[in-house]
Amino acid sequence: MPYVNIQVTREGTSPGASATTPEQKRALIQGVSQLLLDVMGKPLASTFVVIEEVDLENWGVGGLPVQEFRAGSKVP
Repeated sequence: MPYVNIQVTREGTSPGASATTPEQKRALIQGVSQLLLDVMGKPLASTFVVIEEVDLENWGVGGLPVQEFRAGSKVP
């Protein structure tokens, strides 16, 4: 019984979007479940996928809050 936890920041992938859309979440759940079936033979019915959206101020990278890291990085 695979359990996959996907954590993303609570920000949209499109300008002006404030969160991952239901369509994007559905695609993630389907894609991850299918990958486990294809690679490991795990049945779709026994695969659990949880998507957690974390507020941006609660996410850090490189020892900094992500917003500060991005401001000092050339990567958008």
